[in-house]
Amino acid sequence: MRVVITGGAGFLGSHLCTRILGEGHEVVAIDNFITGVPANVEHLMEDPRFRLVRADVTDYLHVPGEVDVVLHFASPASPIDYLELPIETMKVGSIGTFHALGLAKEKGARFVIASTSETYGDPQVHPQPESYWGHVNPVGPRGVYDEAKRFGEAATMAYRNAHDVNTGIVRIFNTFGPRMRPNDGRAIPNFVRQALSGQPITVAGDGSQTRSVCYVDDLIDGIWRFTQTDHPGPVNIGNPTEISMLDLAKWIRDLTKSDSEVTFIDRPVDDPGVRRPDITLARETLGWEPVVPVEEGLLRTIEYFRNHPELLA
Repeated sequence: MRVVITGGAGFLGSHLCTRILGEGHEVVAIDNFITGVPANVEHLMEDPRFRLVRADVTDYLHVPGEVDVVLHFASPASPIDYLELPIETMKVGSIGTFHALGLAKEKGARFVIASTSETYGDPQVHPQPESYWGHVNPVGPRGVYDEAKRFGEAATMAYRNAHDVNTGIVRIFNTFGPRMRPNDGRAIPNFVRQALSGQPITVAGDGSQTRSVCYVDDLIDGIWRFTQTDHPGPVNIGNPTEISMLDLAKWIRDLTKSDSEVTFIDRPVDDPGVRRPDITLARETLGWEPVVPVEEGLLRTIEYFRNHPELLA
């Protein structure tokens, strides 16, 4: 197959490129490098089946030749990024999604959009099944990301219903692993960087808020399985193992053998209190569930940061 991945030089996009090339397919990665970096796919550049294109999908999206799959993963995804880039986030979730859908329609390709657990907002149902409509503040600071993704889901279903495009929606829960940016505002890279640098480990609020964290290899496996189906989704992909942010910070401190002190900072506006996926649908339709224990994933991530000391500066 020939697969187009928007946001292909990002954290998740680059891991998708690696997995799909490993499956024997051809990959065209498209990125404007607003948050992704070419270094994430540098190890793929010598592969003749891989092509990296610098382009902004909100301007245009043209790919010559046949395309079998379009994976729309372009978007700022961390709180720091989408708070600094609110317009760009809204544009890639709307205009960029229409351009990616248009490419899939033109090529007769399977289309999969990377949606997010943030579509559930600060949930009042726990754990969150795909049938839950969510609890989102559209005018809060996180609304630019949450509503961009919700709009992208609606656009995806519109193309499926109006144009018979083979679309799918995957809702991604908190994911971690190598190639995360150390200062992107997400908990695990922040905690690892601070612990390895001997800095205070900063936990938002009192740390009682929970997340369910999934190692990146497991997430990519779930997405790839979903891509090979005709299922419309949405489908949750994430690890239902739930942990508080305070416990996660202490766990990372122990794994790094750090002497860092755990300190507390103000909690962001509209920060969800709980987050855990119901993955019944993924188990039943994809035969998927995470297999990498969280501790093993954390150790791999810590080792990655240790091997890249420039990330700790």
